[in-house]
Amino acid sequence: MSLLGSVRNLLLALCLMLVLGFLYYSAGKLHMHGWGQEAQYDRLGFLLKLDSKMELENPVVDNRGDGCAYSDAHKDRLFIPCQPTMGYIRSTELNYKNGNITEGGCRKGFASAQMTAIFPKFSKPAPMFLDNTYKRWSKLKEFVPPFGIKGQAVIQKILGITKHYTLTSYLDSLSCKRCIIMGNGGIVANKSLGSRIDEYDVVIRLNEAPVKGFEKDVGAKTTLRITYPEGAIQKPARYEKDSLFVFAGFKPQDFKWLKYIVYKERVSPSDGFWKSVATVVPKEPKEIRILNPYFIREAAFTFIGLPVNNGMMGRGNIPTLGTVAITMALHNCDEVAVAGFGYDMNAPNAPLHYYESVKMSAIKESWTHNIGKEKEFLRKLVKGQVITDLTAGI
Repeated sequence: MSLLGSVRNLLLALCLMLVLGFLYYSAGKLHMHGWGQEAQYDRLGFLLKLDSKMELENPVVDNRGDGCAYSDAHKDRLFIPCQPTMGYIRSTELNYKNGNITEGGCRKGFASAQMTAIFPKFSKPAPMFLDNTYKRWSKLKEFVPPFGIKGQAVIQKILGITKHYTLTSYLDSLSCKRCIIMGNGGIVANKSLGSRIDEYDVVIRLNEAPVKGFEKDVGAKTTLRITYPEGAIQKPARYEKDSLFVFAGFKPQDFKWLKYIVYKERVSPSDGFWKSVATVVPKEPKEIRILNPYFIREAAFTFIGLPVNNGMMGRGNIPTLGTVAITMALHNCDEVAVAGFGYDMNAPNAPLHYYESVKMSAIKESWTHNIGKEKEFLRKLVKGQVITDLTAGI
C-alpha cells in the first residue's frame, strides 16, 4: 500500500471517530435533558424537577387507577413511578406545593392529605351520618354508646322515619367543600369574623350556642347543629330554619330521647339525664341526622389517645363535641377551619363563652374530658396545617 493510501485511510478513521464521538455526546445531552437524569425529588419520592428549566406542573393521579402521577404538560411522554397505594394522597399533596386549587380557592383533598402526613393510617371514607347500612360497620356493633351502637335497636326505627342520610343535594354535589366548626369560646367575641365564617360551604355549630344578636362575630349561617339531649336548644324559636339537626348519642338513653323527638312523643324527664333536656325540636324528620359514632371512637382512642376502658364511658375518655365535629369534618371536607376554640386559663376574668358573662374561672375539672390531651391533639392539627384556627386560641 502506498504512503498516500495509508494517510487517506488514517484520515477516514479519524473522521469516523469524530462523528461517532459527536453523536454519543449529543445523545447523552438529549437523554439528560429529556428524561431528567438530574431530576429532583421531594421527601415523598415524587418528581419535582427534571432540571432547572423543566419543572413538573400540575401533577395528577392517573385515571387508570394505578396511583401514579403524570404531568399535564408532558403526560404523553413523561411517566413518574410511584406506589399505587399511596398515589392519591401523595400526588394530591404535591398539587398543593404547586398551587393547584379548584374553583373558589378550595383545595380538594387538602385536609385529608395533611392529616395522613401526621396519622398515616387515617382513611378518608367515613360517612357523616348513620344510614341503613350502619349494621355493616362491624365495630359499631361491638361498642355501646358513645363509641358504637350496640344494643340500640331503636336506631332502625328512627332511620325508618328520617329517611335522609346525607347533606343537602347542593352540598353533596360540590366537588370541593370548605367547612368550619364554630366553637363557643369567648375568644371569638369582638373579632368581627362573621362575614368570613359565612363564606364557608358548611358551617357547623355546637349545642345551644346562639346566632341571633352575635352575627357580626359568629356569622349568620348554620348548616349543621350538632348536639346531645342536655345540650340541645330548649326554646323552639331559637332554631335556625334552614339547618340540619345532628344528634350525637353519648348514652343509651340519648337514643330513646331522639325517638321521642322524631316521633313527636312526650319526653320523659326521668330517663336518666343529668340536666333538663329539650322536649321539642322544631325540625321535620327529613331534617334530622344521627352522627356516626365512629368519629367519637376515633377521636378518643386513635387521635387523642384516651383510655379505652373496655369500650365504656369512663373517667377522662370522652372527647369534647368540638373535637368530634373536627374529626367528622376531616373525613368529609376538603378544607377544615375552626373558630372559638381554646380556653386561656391564665385569663380567669375572660369570658368563657361568647354569648354569656360567665368567666373563665368558672371552668371546673371535667370528669369525662381530658382537656390537656385534647389540646395537644388540636395543636398538632394546627401545626401540621390540617386545620386553620381563625381565632388562634388553640
